[in-house]
Amino acid sequence: MKTKIAVAQGDGIGPEIMDAVLKIFNANDVQLEYEFVEMGKSLFDAGHSTGMTAAAKEAIEKYGILFKGPMETPKGKGVKSINVTARKVWNTYANQRDFRSLNGVNTVFSKAGIPINITIIRENIEDTYGGIEHLLTYDVAVGRRIITRPGSAQVIRYAFEMAQRKGLKKLACAHKANIMKLTDGMFLEVFQEIAKEYPDIEASDIIVDDLCMKLVSKPEMFEAIVLTNLQGDIVSDLCAGLVGGLGFAPSANIGDNISIFEAVHGTAPDIAGKGIANPTALLLSGIGMLRFLGFSSKAAQIENALLYTLEQGVHTGDFGDKSIPASNTMQFADAIIANLGKVPAKGAIEATADVEMKSHVAHLSKNKLTITKGIEEEMVGVDIFVETGDMQPNELAAIAKKQLTYNDNFDLVMISNRGTQVWPTGSIYTELVNEYRVRFEKKEGKTVTQRELLHIAADFSQDAKVCSVEFLMNFGGKRGYTLAQGQ
Repeated sequence: MKTKIAVAQGDGIGPEIMDAVLKIFNANDVQLEYEFVEMGKSLFDAGHSTGMTAAAKEAIEKYGILFKGPMETPKGKGVKSINVTARKVWNTYANQRDFRSLNGVNTVFSKAGIPINITIIRENIEDTYGGIEHLLTYDVAVGRRIITRPGSAQVIRYAFEMAQRKGLKKLACAHKANIMKLTDGMFLEVFQEIAKEYPDIEASDIIVDDLCMKLVSKPEMFEAIVLTNLQGDIVSDLCAGLVGGLGFAPSANIGDNISIFEAVHGTAPDIAGKGIANPTALLLSGIGMLRFLGFSSKAAQIENALLYTLEQGVHTGDFGDKSIPASNTMQFADAIIANLGKVPAKGAIEATADVEMKSHVAHLSKNKLTITKGIEEEMVGVDIFVETGDMQPNELAAIAKKQLTYNDNFDLVMISNRGTQVWPTGSIYTELVNEYRVRFEKKEGKTVTQRELLHIAADFSQDAKVCSVEFLMNFGGKRGYTLAQGQ
């Protein structure tokens, strides 16, 4: 019985490269059955705000696998990226991208004899990709960066399991916890906790800017790296550059119930319909999908044929030896088909143990909810964000102190502007915008309620425009909020 999967051909060059890849699969008698689904730009243009039909959503959730070509999200129409939406809606929490040197794809590193073999695991759901943004004033925009303990644990555990499965010896956690102490700090803390369960894997951490420098100077230092969403997005594209570009970079989005395998390069509308696009990235993503589905032998045969073909100098117009005539998309696919059963001189791929496909979601009746319980919580204050016109810090402090005449359980402890303290101490050289954060904290020995904190904000609104309110919390005896720069 053939395994059924949903296939979305994509926009631009998507249908051409998808046809080429499926032709290779069929030539190697891969036991897949395809249900083609409608997703992408044409659906946005037709008025579907999600970029997919209801039938597409139903098929993907039924089969648990989506194989998709590159897709375009229309610009300036207020719609969300179909690529990000698909990953988030179906909780494909781990984005795995394997980057390695390919024979026949010349790079700075291949010319220097430095082989690249790095796996990036990127958290795929959270971070700034929540897309939660607000204009607090005309001059001040704020985006929420959401990092959760359960979400971090999901992707980090997947990274360790992946490293163990692939026989890797090292896994690094890249972060910016030196600056983002609560968000990246949580991600790093979870990494360090889970690392204790995998003593055979050398776990380390590295600040992400230092990582970028080392990736372009000493990439051989790394085997696998796990990162938060935005940092992982940037670093994975950097790694694509190490091996020849996005045209050679596969992508798998892994979830507990649904997984997506896709090409992450652009739709290349300038060459769409010309039949000259490079299908390698989508083919490599498809090979990863075959392994995920348990077709390891078929995957190895196709990958060996691809490597052999590249080794022979066959190429599309975007890469390769320019003294050898370029193949078009289907000629490139036909060359791979002709080389099925052949093995490259170096870098041959062996079939690995089958990986059982994760079950689809047909049995689910409600959303999964994960909560850490048993942690002592204490409410200790409030940050009130206000718009002030051209007010100076001392003027705002005088207004803020008025609130304390109504409630003596609190102290006014700090006012900041763009994260830098400007009251009670600061510098006249700190440039200001028209939005401040005013922090009230409870006095020692006092107990406060959420209602009291909201009353402070309500009273404050009589003298200044309140833009936003954040409660200050302690969890397990530790402060759950950061100090301002200079506080």
